[in-house]
Amino acid sequence: MQADGKLHTYANGEINYTLKGVHAKVSVLWDFEAPAGGGDTHYSVMRGTRANLVIRQGAAEAYQPVLTIEPVVEGDDAAFVRVLEQSLPRVQEKYPGVDVKRNGGGWEVTVPAPYHVGHEAHFGQVTEKFLRYVANGALPAWEVPNMLAKYYTTTRALAIARS
Repeated sequence: MQADGKLHTYANGEINYTLKGVHAKVSVLWDFEAPAGGGDTHYSVMRGTRANLVIRQGAAEAYQPVLTIEPVVEGDDAAFVRVLEQSLPRVQEKYPGVDVKRNGGGWEVTVPAPYHVGHEAHFGQVTEKFLRYVANGALPAWEVPNMLAKYYTTTRALAIARS
């Protein structure tokens, strides 16, 4: 809390940057309250060369996250469906019951109920995994560059925001 009685925090913001020639944008808006009758909202797009992965979590999705695979190249629907059908069994090996269904211009990923653990339970899972890393005295090798990139980007963005 500041002398004026207000809480000054860098909670909302947007970072636009280029990493190895690829543009990235991250926007965060923390509202004081959830929308009336709703819960958390989320919108995310990961753009690819053949498809975009889009996560929506708003009123239309009953505030539940929904992943959609949306092809970016129009006209060759049959080829895209073949690749999707060839790739799906690898996902289903690890996550039985996960499937896709046509939804407008893309395919909605359907996720069986047992995988829907909720925010609090997921937080518990992440905490448990983190505590295992602490007990082992190290993060997994794949996590180290991810953590360095994430914290460099966010701390550098904060430094720029403050200047």
